[in-house]
Amino acid sequence: MPLKVFVAGGTGVLGRASLPALIAAGHNVRSTARGKDKAELVGRMGAEPVVCDVYDRASLRKVIAGCDAVIRLTTKISSMAKIRDPKVWAETNHLRTEGARILVDAAISEGVPTYIHESVTFLYGDGGTRWLTEDSHSDDAGSEIVRAALAGEQEAARFSATGGKGIVLRFAGFYGADAPSTLEMIAMARRRLLFQIGSGENYFSSIYVSDAGRAVAAALAAPAGIFNVCDDQPVLFAEYLRALAAAAAAKKPLHMPAFLGPMMFGHVWRYFSRSQRVSNAKLKRASHWAPAVKSALEGWPLVAAELRSHDATPRAA
Repeated sequence: MPLKVFVAGGTGVLGRASLPALIAAGHNVRSTARGKDKAELVGRMGAEPVVCDVYDRASLRKVIAGCDAVIRLTTKISSMAKIRDPKVWAETNHLRTEGARILVDAAISEGVPTYIHESVTFLYGDGGTRWLTEDSHSDDAGSEIVRAALAGEQEAARFSATGGKGIVLRFAGFYGADAPSTLEMIAMARRRLLFQIGSGENYFSSIYVSDAGRAVAAALAAPAGIFNVCDDQPVLFAEYLRALAAAAAAKKPLHMPAFLGPMMFGHVWRYFSRSQRVSNAKLKRASHWAPAVKSALEGWPLVAAELRSHDATPRAA
């Protein structure tokens, strides 16, 4: 049955993948869009652009009135060059906490039946070779990023507690030809600035952006709860980096000792160094979703092919 869906953050990386997936599923979609260019982008994707202040409850109530579902995809992740600075995470943390609280307040006030909340799999602790499920322990010690992610998830739980259906989607690492972080990593690989630090024997879970967008649409049919969104076959981080370098037509990443990790990436190093073999089985059972791209070893060649089709072929370093 077609639903009336409001998306906060429809022009971001995940939003640009989710809007077409929602529309292809037959839903009527409206999305936030700041400025003429973003409004035109939303329109080209087949959705209705709306202007509102995501931190203003009254403004949000106007645009979500009559909606069957509200989806929060609002983040603002900085470039890799600045990622080690805790200050650049402040706005994303605020969107995940205060922004989510205000959006949930508005959705409860308007009687919206379903709320979907974007979160991340990076909050899991090191699992070694074990599969990590939604019940696996989180690692929130000393990390404002993880604490904000977990606090944001509580807003979905609060929504469910009022009688609605609150759904949390924990996404693994995004990559795709449309993702600025992917283009930045390819540029770094070509300049030999993307290093393998340590053994690289830790598992890394990822998700092709188009598969992530389809998961958002599929989650509308899932019950309340937390669901991991990742591919079927997490790979060792060393394998991930080699596949990335091959997509960039670059040499293999240089190998550096593990003790340099914190020096180069600061507090974010913990997310690259821990082993996270994340399972997507729960979402596959609860919906008709399954990733088309089964692992990054399949996905990175697709990125390279798409870039070539756009006359943006990576060249050897």
